[in-house]
Amino acid sequence: MAAKLTLDSAQQSLPIRDPGDPAEARRTATRLADRAGLDETDSSNLAIIATELSTNLLKHAGQGEILVRPITGDGVLGIELMALDRGPGIANLTQCFRDGYSSAGSCGNGLGAISRLASEFDICSVPDGGTAVLARLWPRQQKIDSNRGTQIGVVSIAKSGEEVCGDGWKFELLADKGLCLVVDGLGHGVNAAIAARQAMESFSEHRGKAPAEIIERVHDALRSTRGAAVAVAQVDYGQRVVRFCGVGNIVAAIIRNGDARQLASLNGTAGVEVRKISEFTYPWSDESTLIMHSDGLMSRWDLKSYPGLAQRHPSLIAGVLYRDYNRGRDDVTVLVARAAKSVAGRDFSWLTQ
Repeated sequence: MAAKLTLDSAQQSLPIRDPGDPAEARRTATRLADRAGLDETDSSNLAIIATELSTNLLKHAGQGEILVRPITGDGVLGIELMALDRGPGIANLTQCFRDGYSSAGSCGNGLGAISRLASEFDICSVPDGGTAVLARLWPRQQKIDSNRGTQIGVVSIAKSGEEVCGDGWKFELLADKGLCLVVDGLGHGVNAAIAARQAMESFSEHRGKAPAEIIERVHDALRSTRGAAVAVAQVDYGQRVVRFCGVGNIVAAIIRNGDARQLASLNGTAGVEVRKISEFTYPWSDESTLIMHSDGLMSRWDLKSYPGLAQRHPSLIAGVLYRDYNRGRDDVTVLVARAAKSVAGRDFSWLTQ
């Protein structure tokens, strides 16, 4: 059955297991490109990228998953595709980008073609530990400001069998501050989604306030819903600190030089019962990475288990954590944020959501 996509929908997961699945991935990407207003050339390029990514999953890993979502940068719509597998990995990435090379006996143009057609491309592969490939496509005729301050990577997937995701996330850039929200509506399904969306609306309405004040407003806004776990992180680039406030089981950590510092969330459910709302402050540097996620992701992850992953695009970090630590029985959202920087020789510095 074709995936149901809208520009404001949650990210879509497309399983790639059978020979017919790459064609469905191509059709899904093309439909989303049309809704994003991409022209015929961009839409054709996206279809090629989707086909190559999904075909590579079958050839090299036997199966995998394509994540697809609309993205925005400076008001411009684009499309993000990410291929995830738990296959044998790639021992020599440089060799794999040479046209004509293939470890599977095919023509060997896949990764090279994807990297040329994509506006942004990144890859992480660990021998015997799987591969994650990121490809983003922006309209060729649109110029996106590359001098903004934050990179955002997100995976937000509904529980299997549900049509809507009961989690939510938001990112707002305010002068010299980046504001991140992750919310997990109680349970899953439509009622959880209603709570999550109400929290996101309240967050946007009060985004100029401090994190603790935002959580207070969200708590009030959710009283007519089943409630949610909510966390807000404000990255202050000028003062080089993160101000954090969380209620419920949203996990948050700051990663620096491979070490993770957990951020403190308090017990409670926004909209139902919150005994105490407190804000905590933590140091931040240009080398820091913020990771926030709902409890659909197990919290025992460690980026040190993935050599080089911490330096990859935030979407790849979110994708690998989702692939390996997804509980599989709940909605799951992973948000990764850090200061803009160039990744693997490509310019990944624009603000994207």
